[in-house]
Amino acid sequence: MKTQIICGNAPSAIGPYSQAIKANGMLFVSGQLGLDMKTGEIPPDIKDQIKCCMENVRSIIEEAGGTMEQVVRCAIYLKDMNDFAVVNEIYGSFFKEPYPARTTVEVARLPKDVKVEVDAFLVF
Repeated sequence: MKTQIICGNAPSAIGPYSQAIKANGMLFVSGQLGLDMKTGEIPPDIKDQIKCCMENVRSIIEEAGGTMEQVVRCAIYLKDMNDFAVVNEIYGSFFKEPYPARTTVEVARLPKDVKVEVDAFLVF
């Protein structure tokens, strides 16, 4: 059985997908963009975008009854791998050791032409 997670404190899905799905003690959080939920805008700076991405991921996880400490894996999609160090620093501030497993890849383009997108997987 699977349950759709709907979080008003994170961007709504912009296509035929859910913000997250909870199933069999696991939570699958769809890729989150760097939309600032306070302003409704995507900030131009990569530092602000990754911070918003991570805040959106955290909001969805908390809506599902989880915590960032339960995250076991993330994926980061970057428009420019030159932003890796900045993204890594801010991303890391949202976790404690042991950190989740992670993949980071550079991609040609992301939805809404953002600079970064992050998804997450956790176990309850």
